[in-house]
Amino acid sequence: MKTVRTWCTRILMILFTIVFLYPLFWNLMSAFKTNAEYLTDPYALPAALNLDNFVCAWEKANIAAYFGNSIFVTIVSTLLLLLFVIPISYVLARYRFVGSKLISTIYMACIFLQATYIMIPLFLELQAVNGLNSLPVLCLVYAVMQFPFCIFTLQGFMSAVPRDYEESARIDGATNIQLLLKVMVPLAKPGIATITMLSAMGFWNEYPLALVLLTEDAKKTLPIGMANLFEVQKYATDWGALFAGLVIIMIPTIIIYLIGQRYLLQGIGAGGLKG
Repeated sequence: MKTVRTWCTRILMILFTIVFLYPLFWNLMSAFKTNAEYLTDPYALPAALNLDNFVCAWEKANIAAYFGNSIFVTIVSTLLLLLFVIPISYVLARYRFVGSKLISTIYMACIFLQATYIMIPLFLELQAVNGLNSLPVLCLVYAVMQFPFCIFTLQGFMSAVPRDYEESARIDGATNIQLLLKVMVPLAKPGIATITMLSAMGFWNEYPLALVLLTEDAKKTLPIGMANLFEVQKYATDWGALFAGLVIIMIPTIIIYLIGQRYLLQGIGAGGLKG
């Protein structure tokens, strides 16, 4: 009976894997097709690797500029997020003061507050302080919107770290900053890697805020560029270039996952995301 259950589980996992990976394979396959090949049989393999689709996508949609903007926004937003989230999580996990539980509760409640719910007041507020069409301001908004989830997650990791490590370091004369940087950060590395990866991929693919807060074409990020490419290629029926653009936008997130998957799996199994 146990063997049958094991094989049924394996078969289901294989089927789920095929279901999730096939669209990715189909997208990659279509990126190398000519329009004639795609319109003739969209499910057939390409006759040759047509790299002109990638050149066309890169030039027509101005992906090079959008790509640079997305890299800047992703890196700066992630650094800002870590700069604030790590010390905040440490304080809420280790210190008890008036209002600490209330602050934790507010952060937890704000996890359910999505950016689209406050889009109009956020737009008007940034417009009043001339914060529109500014990539640094967009980075700050991205980082702040991720505060609740990341603080809630990292606080769980830091709360699980035994206090003995801190007490030993404090006996040796470590300051609060040294405790944070030399004790807590290394021990909470899986949690930090988890929120870094999830946040970076979220920043890279974010669309609604970038669409509303960036109106100048030179400041737009890659998801907006892909929307523009879709509009251009939809009427030009250049489907190969459209799929090539989708492949380009997927490459960084795949690289991020491949680099940090070990820490991500450790984080899911050991810390704040554990059920």
